[in-house]
Amino acid sequence: MKITSRGRYAVMALVSLASSSRGNPVPIQAIARQESIPEPYLQQLFLRLKRKNLVKSVRGPGGGFLLARHPSAITVGEVIRTAEGKSDRVGCRKAGRRCGMIDRCRTQGMWDALESRMEEFLDSMSLEDLFEERRPVREEMGA
Repeated sequence: MKITSRGRYAVMALVSLASSSRGNPVPIQAIARQESIPEPYLQQLFLRLKRKNLVKSVRGPGGGFLLARHPSAITVGEVIRTAEGKSDRVGCRKAGRRCGMIDRCRTQGMWDALESRMEEFLDSMSLEDLFEERRPVREEMGA
């Protein structure tokens, strides 16, 4: 699993959305400003997230975005996979390359286990977990 700025921005934006929403749509401009993410980039990212039913949009005055499901039902892994698209593999299998030694490679099992553990770790955390973790930090900072 490869995690680029796209995946990081998606997680940051959805945690921001979860913490700001309180059941009301949040304008994308507010999320972009709060997380210091360029608005055009965030708009493209939210289109992808909307297609995969992670967010829904509300048009008109007072419009914006809402999470499509409760934050506890959306995992960080799901957000990253949605944002990143096709998953890159770790090691020799990355980008479908085959060195000709994959069947007898002594390290490939380690790379496969690392990839599996990364996905398990990211799937074990929900947006709500991150939202709850951030709350004390914001309160200490007076935000």
